[in-house]
Amino acid sequence: MQSSDARILRGAAIPSGLAGLAVIAAAVPLAGTKGALGAALGTVVVLAFFTISVIAVGYAARISPQMMFAAAIFSYLGKVLAMLALVAVLDGVTLWNTKAFAWSVIVLTLVWVVAEARATMKNKTLSLDPAGAPGVARDRSP
Repeated sequence: MQSSDARILRGAAIPSGLAGLAVIAAAVPLAGTKGALGAALGTVVVLAFFTISVIAVGYAARISPQMMFAAAIFSYLGKVLAMLALVAVLDGVTLWNTKAFAWSVIVLTLVWVVAEARATMKNKTLSLDPAGAPGVARDRSP
């Protein structure tokens, strides 16, 4: 993982983790311990899903832009399928509050997306290689 990818990951994961703690704390008075458990599971799901995407796209970016796009698309599709499977498997489970789970996933997804966008905008990464630009002299010494 490149240092810019690590900065973006930290810039999104830390605010999302803190928001997850706040969501868990808010779920306790609203839905009791089952609510806190549902919010905690939602926090883990969001943090895991988005972290996997950032790592996959960062790794693929080192290979090529086309691989980066493919990694982004396939990690997204994988997350959708995993969430559908998770919801299907856990349908009818009464161990935790499903509304707290759902709201925590929604809130933390929004926090992650905003925090990741902010971290990306603050990141000073060149999108073009100046040495490859026309008119830029290159050192051709052996």
